[in-house]
Amino acid sequence: MIVNASRFVTAGAALAHLDLALWFIRRRSPALAALTARYLVVDSRPSQAAFAIPHHLAHSDPFVERFERWARRRLANGFSLDEAAHAAGTSPRTLTRRLQSVMGKSPLSYFQDLRVERAVHLLQTSHLGIDEIAARVGYANGVTLRTLIRRKTGRGVRELKART
Repeated sequence: MIVNASRFVTAGAALAHLDLALWFIRRRSPALAALTARYLVVDSRPSQAAFAIPHHLAHSDPFVERFERWARRRLANGFSLDEAAHAAGTSPRTLTRRLQSVMGKSPLSYFQDLRVERAVHLLQTSHLGIDEIAARVGYANGVTLRTLIRRKTGRGVRELKART
């Protein structure tokens, strides 16, 4: 929620002004920042960078943006690097290099991240079971999806559903 870039500090999202104020206080005194947060009844929240920054980065490169659009339409289907590269208008090697450069991951890894992102969204916004969600995002069963969700988010399916 806070981005500290040399001379500038910015904050985004709901209640970002509180996060920014606490960030300034924490620079002088972490104990005072913790006490202030307790008085304001503000709990610590995880960073939103994992959600905001990859989206921005993906849309800063035309090959990556075209790949992402293709991937989101095909989450329930299998992954093919050749098809992905063709959809992005480049070669498999160039697509792999660009994704590694922009996103820091391979096309398959990013594709899996998009699948997990969609699955988490469905968990939190629908009443579908894990096996139905798994089928909608291209996994044969809920066991595989549960494992990936736990690995990528650090949370279990029940915990994610409970947040709705």
